Formats: sequence, C-alpha cells, structure tokens
Amino acid sequence: MRRLIAILGATLLVAAACGGTSGGPGASATAVKLNDGKLVIGVINDQSGVYADLSGKNAVEAVKMAVEDFKAKYGDNVLGGTIEVITADHQNKADVASAKAQEFYERNGADIILDVPTSSAALAIAKVANDQKKLYINVTAASTDLTAAASCNKYTFHYAYDTYMLAQGTGITVTQQGGKSWYIIYPNYAFGQDMEKSFRAAVISAGGNVIQSDGSPFPNTTGDFSSLLLKAGQLKPQVLGAMQAGGDLVNVVKQYNEFKLKDQNIKLAIGLLFDTDITALGQDAFAGTLYTTPWVWSMDDQSKQFADKFLKRTGIRPTFAHAGNYSAAWQYMEAVRRGGTDDADAVVKQLEGYKFSDFFIRNGVVRPEDHWVMHDALIAQVKPKSEAKEPFDYSKVVGTLSAEKASRPLADGGCKMPK
Repeated sequence: MRRLIAILGATLLVAAACGGTSGGPGASATAVKLNDGKLVIGVINDQSGVYADLSGKNAVEAVKMAVEDFKAKYGDNVLGGTIEVITADHQNKADVASAKAQEFYERNGADIILDVPTSSAALAIAKVANDQKKLYINVTAASTDLTAAASCNKYTFHYAYDTYMLAQGTGITVTQQGGKSWYIIYPNYAFGQDMEKSFRAAVISAGGNVIQSDGSPFPNTTGDFSSLLLKAGQLKPQVLGAMQAGGDLVNVVKQYNEFKLKDQNIKLAIGLLFDTDITALGQDAFAGTLYTTPWVWSMDDQSKQFADKFLKRTGIRPTFAHAGNYSAAWQYMEAVRRGGTDDADAVVKQLEGYKFSDFFIRNGVVRPEDHWVMHDALIAQVKPKSEAKEPFDYSKVVGTLSAEKASRPLADGGCKMPK
C-alpha cells in the first residue's frame, strides 16, 4: 500500500510540473459542459518535408502526452466528455493548410487547431479560424503578421516565439559583440521575409548595418546554397545571417563549413535553431553559435522532467516546438476547465489577460490586445561535443530576454482586436 501511494504521488507531481502554476480571470473550475460531448484538438503541421523533424509527428505525440497527463491530474472525465487528437500534414502549402483546417472545423468538429509551422500556412489557418469562429493557437510559425493588423483576430493566439523575439535576442547580441556588418540570406516566403525585416531592424538599432540580403527558394528542393555562400565570400561581411530553418538550415550550415567561411572571419548567425538541426549535422558543426529560443530542454529540473518523459516515448529529446505544443494544449484544456465550456468565445475570455508559468512558458501573460503570449526568452549557445554530458546535450543558456524585451510593442503591430 505504501508503495502504491508513493507511485500515485509521483505521478501527480509529474503532471503538476508539466501543468505548472497559473492564475487569472476565472481561476476556479466549474462543471464542464462540452457542446457535442467531446473535445477535439487538431494538430496541423509538416510531416513529410523540411520541418517534419523539428515538429511533425512528434508534436502530435506531445499533444497526446498533454491530454494523458491532464487526465492523470484531474480525472478521465474532467472535461465532461472524451478528448480526441486528430492530425494532418499541410505539406508546407498554404492552400492545403486552409483546406485541412476547414475540414477539421466543419467535418471533424475540431474545437482548436495547434502547431502549424510554415508562416504562409499559419496565416491561411488564421483566416479560417476567424471565419469559423473557432480557436487556433499557433506554436511553431514565426511570422509577426499573426499578431499584426492584417491577420490578428479574436480566435487566433501566437504562443511560443516570433521573428521579433529572435531578432531582439540574436540580432542585437551578435551585433553588440562586434558583428557590425551583415549579409542576410533567407527563405523567400512569409517567414523568411519577416525574418529579414526583423533582423535588419535589430542590427541597425544595435549600430550595425546590412550590406545586402538575398532570398532562396522555399522549400529548396536541391539543397544547394552554394551561390549565396560564394557571394558571402565576395562581400566579406563580418556576419552571415542564415534565416533558413529545418532541413534548409542544415544544408546552409553544412555548406558554410565546406566553404570554410569561418576561416575567412565570416561569423555565422542563425536566426532559428532547433535541436533536431543539430542532431542532423552534429553539434561541432554549430559549436559556439549563439541563438535565441523560448526553451532549452536542459535548462532546469522542471524542463528535464518533461524531456525525460518525451525521450522515453519518442527516442529523442524534445525541440521547443514539441514542448510548446504540449504546453499550449495544456493551457487550452485548463481554459476549458476554468470556464466550464468549450464554447470558443468563452475560452477566448478565459485566455485573454491570463497569467501563468509552466515548464515551457516563464512569466507568461496572454496580451489581450493582440493575443501574443508574452514570456521570457533565452539566449543559448551550442557547446562543442567535448562538453556534452549525455546524448542531445547540445546547448547552454547564457542569458535571458525578459518578456517585455522579447515582445514586439503593440504600436508596432497595429492590431485592432475585434470584440
């Protein structure tokens, strides 16, 4: 009996650590009434292309973990019905993403859609969510347009990071450390264009300048970035700013090393880095690189606890996209529990102005004016393999960006949130 009590206690502690602490409007829970007797959580992402590793099917597993842990903490019938997780591959295409979202909301009865890397796809789903008056929490796209005048809406929330956060961390830090002249290469679609804009502004604000910037095809099916890297050698900037992500970034870094640009005193600055990128190429290929991220799995005991569970389930340590999807799913279910309903308008009211911290989000608050989730960000640095204490021990945290500094000022976005 004592052993059973100890096991049950440990299980509850794990669930509590993942859920974290929270507070805000309507913090006390009421009996939950679901509109159709079930809660359906949709996960739409890239499951076959350049972003499949950093998010993909393991992001779906993260959401399923959140559901299981939520039930373990509160009971199987906590939300008054079944909780179902459905998923689809958007193939990094905006039209496919839009069609899948519409299908999820209309035919599958999805109450919310999560994840959605690829900014063009993310923006397409924001429009569908607004038209359908259904919840959408974006975790893995970076476009600041999600919270800007053109696309912000009552039903869309931006959860983990955006290009402004990345630029305020990496762009300013690298420039202040002496990297004054930049050559920026970026994937030529919504995400990359926004990255170029955000990094250019950050570099200039820190006293640097952008010599030139060039776009590359997305997805880059050939994996060839040689023309841009040869150009970097000709321009001789102090910093090559690589704004690609996922498989494309892996190819950029591989060719950066093959062209020996570091030996030419051209420092590499990476706009967006995931642990799966480091796994693909080996951490020595990235050693010394500074980057900005919302989360590192080894940052503290609470994060490690989640990462251990995820490793046991999937065989890898989680990226911040995986962890962010777990956290977003949990906080959504908490909002349903607090409000006593899955009605979208009621859940929006529970989320707006909500303050919370969990294993992923620190010092979080959902900004009512544009639905950006403000929270602290981290400045991290890739360690050489010789310093790794275990597999996937890639990075160390070297600084923190406060929630206020990591968040684009409201005036810059211009969102006029409809009520």
